[in-house]
Amino acid sequence: MSPLGAALLATSGLVAVPQIAFAQAAPVEQPAAAPVPAGDVIRTVTVQGSQRLEPDTILSYIRLRPGQTYTQVTGDQALKDLYATELFADVSIRNNGGDVVVQVKENPVINRIILEGNKRLKEDKILPEIKLAARQIFTRSKVRADVSRIIELYKRQGRFAASVEPKMVMLDQNRVDIVFEISEGPKSKVRQINILGNEKFSDGDLRGQMVTKQARFFRLFSSGTSYDPDRLAFDQQKLRQFYLTEGYADFRVVSAVAELTPDKRDFIITYVVEEGDRYKFGDVKVDSQLRDFDSDKLAANLPMKAGDWYNAKLVEDQVDALTETAGAFGYAFADVRPDFSRNKDDLTMSVNFRIAEAPRTYVERVDVNGNTLTQDKVVRREFRIAEGDAFNTFQIKRSTNRIKSLGYFQEKFEVEQKPGSAPDRIILEANVEEKPTGELQLSAGFSSLESFIFQGSIRQNNFRGRGQTIGLSVDYSRYTRSVQVSFTEPYLFDKNISFGMDVYRRDLNSFNFQNQNRNTTYKQATTGFSARVGVPLTEFMSLIGRYTFNIDDVTLDEDSFFINGQCSSLLAGRYLCDAIGKRTSSILGASLVYDTLDNRMRPTRGNQVIIGADFAGLGGSVKYARITANASKFWSVGSGFIFSVRGEGGAIKPLSSRSNDPTVDDVYLTDRFFLGEPQIRGFDIRGVGPRVLRKTIINGVEATDRNQWVDDAVGGKYYYLTRAELEIPLGSGARELGLRPSIYVDAGAAWGITNPLAANLVNPQSIYTDRLTGRPTSSPTAADGQSNGDPVQTFNEVFVGNSPAPRIAVGIGVNWNSPFGPFRLDFAKVLKKVDGDDPKTFTFNVGTQF
Repeated sequence: MSPLGAALLATSGLVAVPQIAFAQAAPVEQPAAAPVPAGDVIRTVTVQGSQRLEPDTILSYIRLRPGQTYTQVTGDQALKDLYATELFADVSIRNNGGDVVVQVKENPVINRIILEGNKRLKEDKILPEIKLAARQIFTRSKVRADVSRIIELYKRQGRFAASVEPKMVMLDQNRVDIVFEISEGPKSKVRQINILGNEKFSDGDLRGQMVTKQARFFRLFSSGTSYDPDRLAFDQQKLRQFYLTEGYADFRVVSAVAELTPDKRDFIITYVVEEGDRYKFGDVKVDSQLRDFDSDKLAANLPMKAGDWYNAKLVEDQVDALTETAGAFGYAFADVRPDFSRNKDDLTMSVNFRIAEAPRTYVERVDVNGNTLTQDKVVRREFRIAEGDAFNTFQIKRSTNRIKSLGYFQEKFEVEQKPGSAPDRIILEANVEEKPTGELQLSAGFSSLESFIFQGSIRQNNFRGRGQTIGLSVDYSRYTRSVQVSFTEPYLFDKNISFGMDVYRRDLNSFNFQNQNRNTTYKQATTGFSARVGVPLTEFMSLIGRYTFNIDDVTLDEDSFFINGQCSSLLAGRYLCDAIGKRTSSILGASLVYDTLDNRMRPTRGNQVIIGADFAGLGGSVKYARITANASKFWSVGSGFIFSVRGEGGAIKPLSSRSNDPTVDDVYLTDRFFLGEPQIRGFDIRGVGPRVLRKTIINGVEATDRNQWVDDAVGGKYYYLTRAELEIPLGSGARELGLRPSIYVDAGAAWGITNPLAANLVNPQSIYTDRLTGRPTSSPTAADGQSNGDPVQTFNEVFVGNSPAPRIAVGIGVNWNSPFGPFRLDFAKVLKKVDGDDPKTFTFNVGTQF
């Protein structure tokens, strides 16, 4: 037993749990036997009034027999015996000069059981728990027992004000319906928690250690405010544990009393505690009988030192640490026990960690059980230890985590350790419980980014039980459409080499905003495939090589942006005219991945670093070099809080020149980095970085309302993004709903693009309608020399946002795994921005991942 567990068991406290008394129906008064003269000899015994029961059966329950002497005592005893059978509603006995008549009225037969008023507990939860059932004989004792049982079921739900009133409805043929009228009442809450005897710590500090919480409006979704006797006992252990970690080794809970208020709606809990004196560590030693362990060196590395405040949790952690260390050296059955020596005079607690002698252990064999679909090799290849190897606890733990990460088996999987055929042998068992690995997902929703969204995917993560993944996904929205087929083999030819391939088609409609309307600017259609191969370098590091081939076709609406068959920079902007056309990209890339996350879907601790490099130019018409880096770290900071930091960045360098025009950047628009929602919250989609703004001029005055401008993001050749986020835990009720709020700060920038506007650009600029062709033109006169009239649009065109200065936003967000898909809400406040950036306070997304 652990020292902390032993200390917890040393405390004895009285727990008073309220007993609820329920009204019970008074038993039927048994009529006394008619007075008869003593000494009559019984000649005959007959039964009258029986319907279902045979007279001989009824007579078998009593002791009256012909030839016996009938007395008052024997008559009373016969009545008691018949009522004890609970088969009769009424019984009487008459003696007519030795002829004894037993008059009975049988209890009715139950026709059906009816529950009324039960909303919180359904019939399928109550009926199996009660004794009465259809076609049974009705008895009052069973009714009273069932009433108590139903009330007990509601008490387990925290509804101590529940009441049950049984009623009987008489039917023909001596049948009855039993009706339980249930008043469920409200859930009994903990109104107040009182603590008496605490001087070193405040009531608030101690209440914070408890699982049970006082009912308050801000704990609307918390289940900890309901009264639970088991939780009351657990809270006493939590108090004991808290004081032991603070050095109060003599602490004990004198009593814990829960009182139900008169209206049965709330509980008031009162703890009486005795804190005692605070202790410090005395001498801390290690006495090791293992030949590989030096006791003095182990003692020197212990975290606790003489003079430090005593902490029982630190002692328990060190027992685990020494056990793991022994296991890492092959001692699977090492026994580490702390011996305590308490000195009440100087208030010190000396500890001696004794490590008993044990044989070095080797793995005799590895067994895999419970896998019906998954092949043995899929599990065995995740083991970091093989048969015949020396036992190693770290390798066992790593093997457990790798098997869990497959996602094929139950969540609470552990590699079990069992004694082998000899004291120095151990058997490792992977007792797996398979779960469905096929996924079919269909979702529809609405987002502030994509308007209407439809997503569908089908994926099998353990195809044919070989650990392969195969999938098909389709995305459709107002501005994007894509279809992708993917395949991944984690162990190619049973070697520790992964292989994957994706084939896809993606159609993207880019856009800008004008007068609060989202307008399509260019369309990009990408068809291609990607192949990748991964090789592990170490246990936590791997190298992934990839090859991608894309065919891109970028087009513009000729009716909106072309004049005389040519793309007009006045209508579309130079940056869009340069982007149109067909091109191919042949990209060779590699990524170095370091990953120690405990869960890739929702990590709580660990690190991840990814460094990637791509080279486009092995054929194709696009040539560039690109490098990206992404790093994140997660900490579990206690009490359910998860803190994370993340940083990423990238740069792209062209390897060929596209034009001698100084306004044409050598990196295509579609290959640049864009930043905004959802990468950096607090800004609109593509709301950070270089952009061209066309500020409309109305009546000679430049419009100040951004909704009246044309806003085109043009991306950057460099970017960085940082994020710090703290996930805040809620009560168990909110966790069951899938609510996960967080507070965060985001910062980032994108920059480095060539100014797409001509150096000699003169503002303002105007667009006219040609009076002869009806098409847009920059000329105020038509070909016949006549005026084209007033301009349809006048604007100033500026290039802004091309700065590496950080844009900073803080905010609060909520993730909700709703029944209709993931849902995310964000409220953000921009603290720093650059001229041209497009901030956005509120964003939401439904029906798609983030």
